[in-house]
Amino acid sequence: MKGIYKLLKLEPKIYDFSKVKGISLKQLQEHYKLYTGYVNKLNEIWNMPNDAKAYGEGNSTYSNMRSLKLGETYALDGVKLHELYFQIITSGYRAPFGEIESLIKRDFKSLENFYEYLRKVGTSVRGWAVLVIDPIDNRLHVIGSDAHDTGVVWCSYPLLVLDVYEHAYFHDFGTDRKKYIDVFLRNVNWGEVNNRLKKYYSIKPFLGGNRQGYDKFTCPMGYYKL
Repeated sequence: MKGIYKLLKLEPKIYDFSKVKGISLKQLQEHYKLYTGYVNKLNEIWNMPNDAKAYGEGNSTYSNMRSLKLGETYALDGVKLHELYFQIITSGYRAPFGEIESLIKRDFKSLENFYEYLRKVGTSVRGWAVLVIDPIDNRLHVIGSDAHDTGVVWCSYPLLVLDVYEHAYFHDFGTDRKKYIDVFLRNVNWGEVNNRLKKYYSIKPFLGGNRQGYDKFTCPMGYYKL
């Protein structure tokens, strides 16, 4: 059955793995294959019929619509998270500086404490450790997710995405996830993180969520002021 509309086909993004240090090309290529699989499944899902009658009755235990929606969020988040992950490690390492360094020191006291906090989140969850900034308090938080679509926080803006699924590191590091996280951190381009902060500040007025007591927030670099 034809849908009411059909979206354009998404293509996987291309990344230059030659800039990644300490993670083998084989590991990166196998990881990339999984990402392309999510893109392919998302294309399949987004080209399914969107005629409500085609799905029968809805049911929260099992129904055609429930299966479709669970697959959709898993594939869509799988695409987005992997793109954020690959972009940040294939841009060439840059040490923390500027806006993000100021915010980390404000919210985590020091870079060293932030790194250790991120490591502990990364070894405590099964899927992702994500540094976000949230419009409710305009502060940094590290969110832990056991799966692509589990633990996701609505409207929090992702700045740094760390994949801790075994597929991201097992070929090179075996069970040594801590070593993998350290290698990941040595590949992060913090300039890209600052770019993401700029995008957050540009859309912050439209996100809402600001609470009393946080209404005098000023971005340290002057990009945004409430």
